[in-house]
Amino acid sequence: MWRLGWDPLIRSPVDAEEEVDEHMTNGTRWAVLVAGSNGYGNYRHQADVCHAYQVLKKGGLKDENIVVFMYDDIATSDLNPRPGVIINSPKGDNVYAGVPKDYTGKDVTVDNLFAVLLGDKTSVKGGSGKVVDTKPDDRIFLFYSDHGGPGVLGMPNTPHLVANDLVEVLKKKHDMGTYKEMVIYMEACESGSIFEGILPEDLNIYATTASGAQENSYGTYCPGTEPSPPPEYITCLGDLYSVAWMEDSETHNLKKETLEQQFNKVKERTSNSNTYNSGSHVMEYGTKDIKPEKVYMYLGFDPETVNLPANHIHFDKMDGVNQRDADLIFLWQRSKLKFSKRLRRR
Repeated sequence: MWRLGWDPLIRSPVDAEEEVDEHMTNGTRWAVLVAGSNGYGNYRHQADVCHAYQVLKKGGLKDENIVVFMYDDIATSDLNPRPGVIINSPKGDNVYAGVPKDYTGKDVTVDNLFAVLLGDKTSVKGGSGKVVDTKPDDRIFLFYSDHGGPGVLGMPNTPHLVANDLVEVLKKKHDMGTYKEMVIYMEACESGSIFEGILPEDLNIYATTASGAQENSYGTYCPGTEPSPPPEYITCLGDLYSVAWMEDSETHNLKKETLEQQFNKVKERTSNSNTYNSGSHVMEYGTKDIKPEKVYMYLGFDPETVNLPANHIHFDKMDGVNQRDADLIFLWQRSKLKFSKRLRRR
């Protein structure tokens, strides 16, 4: 049936589908990125967060809508072989470039994180003062990368983040009616314990975690593994789950790929093709009705990926290293470095 007023533009089915998707994205995309550790031995967590920023930036999110928490001590560390540079993969670009310094050093706190999520500018102490000032049609992406334990996530400044406290903040955010939907990607050991049996299914929040409630998550691109970092690096460059979702996002058309498709691919890669001989169980919680939505509704869309597939599941094998073993690798590599320096002085 003809509509009143002739439209001379003939649209293909793909164009029409994307037009519908665009209509679904009324509102603004927001993102909160959190690296909960400090110290060069934990290089991978801040590298994950910096890389996540680059993915979102290429996806069209504005700095005013991205809030970054990271201690910011690894780019300038004496142990960093490339001063001012952070990489998240052996041949990766500098992911540190342009990353906002919203909350760094002593300002990376649980209280500030909660205030940011709630859009409570008056409760923020230090930092840029930027908060998630969302409206009812907005969508929020939260990414957290660090160490964890049963019901707790690490932070560089105490107190640490407790599962029940986080979920209470999420409930409060929902009760405020100031967002449409939220997606959470969480990297930490025992990260499943943050949501298992705790996160309600009616908050319009879909969460995935790097591991189950009683297992470690895994680092990757570590010395002595394949692929290995450049020889001058003595620490892991990334985390397996985190690298999996970001590298997936960079190699697929996120206007066509659904959250469910990404979850399945990340799950397969993080489990070492479902063998779990060097990987963890990627879990999902909360409002699973969100899964059919396209990933770009949260991460944005990079125009350079327009001709890439939506669900091609090919990836190179990656070794994973138990997070706690990753810490030992750093200590061992550092001791070897100190020993070699002593020999050169003789």
